[in-house]
Amino acid sequence: MRRLLRLSRIRMRRGVLWLWRQEGTPGQRARGLAAGVFCGCYPFFGLQIFLSVGVATLVRGNHLLAAAGTLVSNPLTYLPLYWFNYLVGCQLLGPGRCAINLAELNRSSLWSQGWDFTQRILLGSTVVGMVLAIASGWMAYRLFLRRGAHPVVSRSR
Repeated sequence: MRRLLRLSRIRMRRGVLWLWRQEGTPGQRARGLAAGVFCGCYPFFGLQIFLSVGVATLVRGNHLLAAAGTLVSNPLTYLPLYWFNYLVGCQLLGPGRCAINLAELNRSSLWSQGWDFTQRILLGSTVVGMVLAIASGWMAYRLFLRRGAHPVVSRSR
């Protein structure tokens, strides 16, 4: 068991170092990560990576870090993140015609609410995504500046 934990830690460290050494200026890398975090806040399972690469292209960010940034939503964080996004949407738009009671939550109650639920979770995802993207992009930019003053440039030109 200890060996498995040690190997997992080594692989995790290698993965983080590999992501850390991606090409681009600190700004490009931070914009890519922020684009991924922004898109990771949306409940579009299976499309988040494609959306993040598209957003990273628009903001001239690193595509691989954008894809990695979508890991802000993962099986451990899906429910709390999207529930929080929904609550933020409810705070901004009001509870709607039929407010969701957590004790009575099931798939059919979500489908019956349709547009009320959809607009609240999408608005909440946008607001939460923007806040998290700005915060993570700023922190990543500061870390990239501090840890590596010189940009990593691609050798294939």
